[in-house]
Amino acid sequence: MAWNEPGGSKDNDPWGGGGKKNDQGPPDLDEVVKKFQDQVSSIFGGKKGGKGGDGEGKGSSSGGSGGKIGIGVVLGGAVFLWGLTGIYIVDEGTRGVELRFGQYNETTQPGPHWHIPSPIDSVEIVDVSQIRNVEIGYRSGAGDTSKRSVLNEALMLTQDENIVDVNFAVQYRIKNAQDYLFNLRSPDETLREATESAVREIVGKSKMDFVLTEGRSDMVRSAEVLIQGILDRYGSGLQVTSVNMQDAQPPEQVQAAFSDAVKAREDEQRLKNEAEAYANDIIPKARGAGARMNEEATAYKSKVVAEAQGQTSRFLQVLGEYQKAPVVTRERLYLDAMEAVLNNSSKVMIDVEGSGNLLYLPLDRMMGQSAAAPLLPQSSQAVDAARQEVENRARERMADDVRSRATLRSRETR
Repeated sequence: MAWNEPGGSKDNDPWGGGGKKNDQGPPDLDEVVKKFQDQVSSIFGGKKGGKGGDGEGKGSSSGGSGGKIGIGVVLGGAVFLWGLTGIYIVDEGTRGVELRFGQYNETTQPGPHWHIPSPIDSVEIVDVSQIRNVEIGYRSGAGDTSKRSVLNEALMLTQDENIVDVNFAVQYRIKNAQDYLFNLRSPDETLREATESAVREIVGKSKMDFVLTEGRSDMVRSAEVLIQGILDRYGSGLQVTSVNMQDAQPPEQVQAAFSDAVKAREDEQRLKNEAEAYANDIIPKARGAGARMNEEATAYKSKVVAEAQGQTSRFLQVLGEYQKAPVVTRERLYLDAMEAVLNNSSKVMIDVEGSGNLLYLPLDRMMGQSAAAPLLPQSSQAVDAARQEVENRARERMADDVRSRATLRSRETR
């Protein structure tokens, strides 16, 4: 039988390639494709199918090692991607709170961080820079253009058993992210209740006039201290930044009467201010006038005392001279007195006794000119000369009289 006929033995191959060992021909394409499919399936956990015990054993061993390598690569990639999900970034003004199986682990600062991915760890981002607001007694509308009153929060009882309508606004921020998340169920609602409680306590210890008028700033300071104390005792993690008293007024039913009372109080204060202004204006003037009168009285007193002392001193000096020469002193005093009287008199007295000379003086002209206007320099000199002559004659006459009297006295004594 020929070597290439059906049923013929391949050992009769003239090329000497009998059996598989000597088969040097090109590989079968179908077999190559099948081997590739077996390898791919072995990577993903499949089993290679083949004939013969030796063939199955070798395929199974190579397929198991390839499958382990593939699974490791896939698991490593999955773990790597899972690890990447643990990267997170904390923005400025916020804090990251890491939780491990729901329990607090740590608080992270702004910047990039990594944590064990979920479901082991989780992160809560808390904004600690945002200023938040809570309103007591009212609620603001959209855009703060309208306001709705909440009467169960706004109406409060004062110490003097009056009711006032009070509105407060509190600004706050988060100072401790851990306390804010874990210590209280609802920190914001707790702040609202603490604010209402603190304000009611302060209003309850104050009178109505104090709450509505001058006590607002004191109430705001007291409320801020009291609210912060309550939040710190609760461990809320909140920090009060400001407390504002928006409004304080009596209930709507009595607002008209209260407005009248407020106007009367304002009128009272205005009148007091006007009275104080008038007092501040008139009192300094009165004090100045009193001081001026006191100074004038002191000056008059000093003048009178000085004049009296001068007159006393002059009298004592004259008395001493009188005791030494009584006659001469009397004559001198007489002459001084007559000179003072005649100096202010419009009369002219001339002693012409014993003299035959006729003295002509135009008295009418002289007296008329002295009454109408000051005398001319020439007229005044003439009058002075005439007066001097008269005085000299009068002195001579008085001296003669004194000498004659002295002569008579000396004769009488003899």
